[in-house]
Amino acid sequence: MSTPFYVAPEQQMKDRADFARKGIGRGRSVVVMHYADGILFVAENRSQALHKVSEIYDRIGFAAVGRYNEFENLRTAGIRYADLRGYSYDRTDVTGRGLANAYAQLLGTIFSSGGEKPYEVEIIVAELGATDQLDQIYRLTYDGSVADETDYAVMGGSADVITEAVRSAFRPDLSLVDAARLAVGALAADGGPNAPARELGVEALEVAILDRNRALPRKFRRLEGERLAELLRGEGGAADPGHEVPPQLAPEPLPETELPTGDAGTAPSTGGPQPTP
Repeated sequence: MSTPFYVAPEQQMKDRADFARKGIGRGRSVVVMHYADGILFVAENRSQALHKVSEIYDRIGFAAVGRYNEFENLRTAGIRYADLRGYSYDRTDVTGRGLANAYAQLLGTIFSSGGEKPYEVEIIVAELGATDQLDQIYRLTYDGSVADETDYAVMGGSADVITEAVRSAFRPDLSLVDAARLAVGALAADGGPNAPARELGVEALEVAILDRNRALPRKFRRLEGERLAELLRGEGGAADPGHEVPPQLAPEPLPETELPTGDAGTAPSTGGPQPTP
């Protein structure tokens, strides 16, 4: 009868950590940073279908690097957590801190269990506050560790090099244009200070923001196509259909006497599909 092979717990944890770090390091980087009117997400991602940046709830965004199937499972679990909590209590009870704690428990359990491999993922949960002082950026690693980041966070790929590039030019009052160009420039320089900078066009980037000025309750929106191209050229922040319409451009309301008859408090049908209550 053979003797079972013994591995010290310290060595086992070190091996699992090295395994996870190697998987994360092979992925392309993501930059998340504050700007004057919200939080910006910029990821190097050439896929049009597999997103690394997503919305979790009204004011909460999610970014990840590593194995897609694993962080997609985490994203889906986060949406279920937020929907259930918002439905059971109140939408304001869904917070980035609560979501980060839930992710930390799940990742920590997976990492410490001996029956399965650790998740090769690193994620960021960002929550937009009512003011820039209340914004929150939480970074979670493969072992469930949580870091409350200030101003910006970088993960995946050559994270140290990109972090240094962001640190050298970051200011809390950066406009959306300046913040986007800084993040893209940092991602393009991930080969190191002596390596030539790469060209990252619109097709190689995934960009989204949590916009504090957006009138809609959901503050997350993607910037892509011509809107993103204009942003990278420095031509402005691209118009958002969720912003308030200026009063001088808003259509005048119909007098009450001209409203169609029907059930009280209901609007006339447009003939198209109506949303489910």
